[in-house]
Amino acid sequence: MLQEFNNLMDYIETHLTEEISGKDISKIVGLSDYHFKRMFSYMAGMSLNEYIKNRRLSVANVELINGAKVTDIAYKYGYQSIEGFSRAFREWSGFLPSEVTKNKIQKSFPKFSFFIDIRGGISMEFKIENKEKFNIVGVSKRVPIQFEGVNNAILELAQSITEQQRNEMHQLADLYPHQVLNVSYDFDDGFLEEKGYLTHMIGFATTKENQFNDLEQISIEESLWAIFPNQGPFPATLQETTAKIYSEWLPSSDYEVADIPGISFTKHNGTSENVYSEIWMPVKKKISDKLG
Repeated sequence: MLQEFNNLMDYIETHLTEEISGKDISKIVGLSDYHFKRMFSYMAGMSLNEYIKNRRLSVANVELINGAKVTDIAYKYGYQSIEGFSRAFREWSGFLPSEVTKNKIQKSFPKFSFFIDIRGGISMEFKIENKEKFNIVGVSKRVPIQFEGVNNAILELAQSITEQQRNEMHQLADLYPHQVLNVSYDFDDGFLEEKGYLTHMIGFATTKENQFNDLEQISIEESLWAIFPNQGPFPATLQETTAKIYSEWLPSSDYEVADIPGISFTKHNGTSENVYSEIWMPVKKKISDKLG
């Protein structure tokens, strides 16, 4: 996985003056846009789009010092106008391009390299479990993609569940954890920023078929899951565990993310100080590129 990330950094370096598509990126790293976006953000501390923008401006800075014209540089790195480039450059460096050309001011943003950094020797609890085909029955809604903080659209979805729907879901629920699951899927394609929408379902796991008109159903085929239990202050512990999964566990594991909806649940007990949650990540064994 780390090799694929470094291959992508090399690819970006040789294509800074071109449009870098989500399809090309996914092909290099072997992950969907969504899973790659999350992993990169957790590992790098910024979005991929921000990284590419910073690298372009850093290289543009060098070219300006070496005498390149602002007009040429602006269009070379994909800006539609000199004003747009000048604004972005000033936000990044604190100086206008013309000031850099005149005073030879240098600001750099180095190319990233990824490697495993083992910190603290803290082990991460998880188990790999095969689950038979099951259904999730509940209510869903297209919501804005948001990786941190409270997603108000999801909150509104939860608040919209009627007493009748709640009772119907409980009638169907016959699988662990016998309580509300949060399921995300159908992410918009081609986003490198926190943009676009996904479908979020709030529901219960069941072996039964949904017979209620006011509920929806998705089927999850038999698959392998990496299950990460965590307990502590909510939502901080859940978010920290998610970050570790993407930035530490996944790059160094023998697994990669499968194209199946991700699932999580939280056992709320009236207090947010010591809350139990589980994150279910659909995985599959990595196929080694080395043959012998």
